[in-house]
Amino acid sequence: MSEREYDLIVIGAGPVGENVADRAVQAGLTAAIVESELVGGECSYWACMPSKALLRSGAALRAARDVDGAKQAVTGDLDVAAVLRRRDSMTSNWNDSGQVEWLEGAGIDLVRGHGRLTGEKMVRVTADDGTSVDLIARHAVAVCTGSAALLPDIPGLADIEPWTSREATAAQSIPASLAILGGGVVGAEMATAYASLGAAVTIIARSGLLGGTEPFAGELVADALRESGVTVKTGVDATGARRDDDGRRVLDLSDGTTVTADEVLVATGRVPRTSDLGLETIGLDAGSWLDVDDTMLVRGFDWLYAVGDVNHRALLTHQGKYQARAAGDVIAARAKGDEVDDAPWGAHVATADHDAVPQVTFTYPEVASVGLTAKKAEEKGLNTRVLDYDLAHVAGSSEQSDAFVGRARAVVDLDRGVLVGATFVGPDIAELLHSATIAVVGEVPVKRLWHAVPSYPTVSEVWLRLLETLGRDSA
Repeated sequence: MSEREYDLIVIGAGPVGENVADRAVQAGLTAAIVESELVGGECSYWACMPSKALLRSGAALRAARDVDGAKQAVTGDLDVAAVLRRRDSMTSNWNDSGQVEWLEGAGIDLVRGHGRLTGEKMVRVTADDGTSVDLIARHAVAVCTGSAALLPDIPGLADIEPWTSREATAAQSIPASLAILGGGVVGAEMATAYASLGAAVTIIARSGLLGGTEPFAGELVADALRESGVTVKTGVDATGARRDDDGRRVLDLSDGTTVTADEVLVATGRVPRTSDLGLETIGLDAGSWLDVDDTMLVRGFDWLYAVGDVNHRALLTHQGKYQARAAGDVIAARAKGDEVDDAPWGAHVATADHDAVPQVTFTYPEVASVGLTAKKAEEKGLNTRVLDYDLAHVAGSSEQSDAFVGRARAVVDLDRGVLVGATFVGPDIAELLHSATIAVVGEVPVKRLWHAVPSYPTVSEVWLRLLETLGRDSA
């Protein structure tokens, strides 16, 4: 068995692993990245990119139909085959040659196969043909293996071969009917997409849609889904699953009713991809989330890092890439004996993971949020004021759509006079979020925000309306 030595070994070549390796190499280290599937990872092939491709065509069609003068030009429905072709192009037809070429250009070695820790700073990679190579890290190993769909313990569920997000985003045809278990981001987005593509969709969400966001966000999305023909069932659980005589999937629900569909999508949560990683060889539990400090160093180790979903801090691609930049830089700094900037908001920490995480859910309407919800701010003991405004009353909204429905909320910490959270719900409001993110992260005084004048007529004018709701002398 051969051995190869590097400064850094990264397990997992998704966007998080790529960024860890790239930052370290740019700082002068050598790095190898290990991947058992496609270089580019979940986001490129089974999550962010294909899901948004499936959603975009329906969103564009609806936007046209909501504007008089444009809607008269719309004479048909979506071309499903064309939507799927566009989705395929967004995934490069599940071919990672372009990503491999990028690794080569970045000076990062790719080792194909399943990586498993065998001891301190040691990773054994086993290829599909059974051959193995031992990789030895001089300084660090970074685990960037991400997460996988959770299959809940429902009798018979495994036997009906349900979809996970992977099958939903990679489907080559649209089933006549789809039942979705779970009302989180994946469930809500796929309900939106598949309804627009012609499927009869039922979503089963025990606690409602988009839990963890402001309650009005999930309510507005649920209303829009129902309007588009989706059956939204809340307050019920699936208690069993089976196939009927025709081979269709049947879900038994806790209220005594059943849902029958051609396919069932399970979207009830995520689990870490650490069950076959060799964690037990270094004293950790197989299958566990990896607890890290703000530099992404696994607690109790001085060489093991866990970056992205696998550390369970913020299961979002952009947040994982943010962590990766900090991790790659701090690995290089520690390897070279340079000063580590690990104070809050320093160059080598992921401080934003705690209370400044932005997220967009690409449903109709879109949901964009950053920072604390009103409930979370209250739980933290902050002295806050919650500002609400109907986005349909902003001039830019009426210019954009004849059927605009939306809402904005800002959460202000009155003691410090700064914004600590914001949520926007409405059509095409995703690009509105970054201004709020800057205000939260930068702790921009609310009094100064009065001087950030929004252009007219744009939806951004909601900032002025929120400030007027607060009052100039209130913060």
